Amino acid sequence: MNIIKIEDVQDKIMQLRNMNVILDCDVAQLYGVATKEINQAVRNNPMKFPEGFVFQLNADEKSEVVKIFDHLEKLKYSRIGPWAFTEQGLYMLATILRGEQAVRTTICIINTFVKLRELSRTVAALPRTEDKNVQKGLIQRGGEIISDLIGADLQTKGSETELELNFAMIKLKHKIVRKK
Repeated sequence: MNIIKIEDVQDKIMQLRNMNVILDCDVAQLYGVATKEINQAVRNNPMKFPEGFVFQLNADEKSEVVKIFDHLEKLKYSRIGPWAFTEQGLYMLATILRGEQAVRTTICIINTFVKLRELSRTVAALPRTEDKNVQKGLIQRGGEIISDLIGADLQTKGSETELELNFAMIKLKHKIVRKK
């Protein structure tokens, strides 16, 4: 039984056409099925995958992702562009795929996208907020979300881990303290 963690999903999310997506081969790996099963689900259920839910990468996009992501090296030799699933497409895919791992994976994918969206809203609200106390709360919430996304399995022994992100005008700093 494979346990899917948020980090497993987060590492597979990429931005294409200004959307967060996961490629079909990565979706297949997360769900524990062959890529052709994922693609067959799309072909057999076209009504569930309207525009904006899934799209096929063009040759330039495929070349770019192969260049950037080492784990996609095998795509270089494929004549067909991979499918990219948006958040909505992944939800629809979850209605088709069955099994215990599919359910666990779907829950993890949904939780990851929700946290990323909440982090995005939190960071976007910072420059619009003038109240220092509200800003402090937003910064703290952003740190908590980051901690949830990447800090759950930090292996520290009684020390502090400090995360610092710079967003143009805003510096987000959060300490994670793990005890033995």
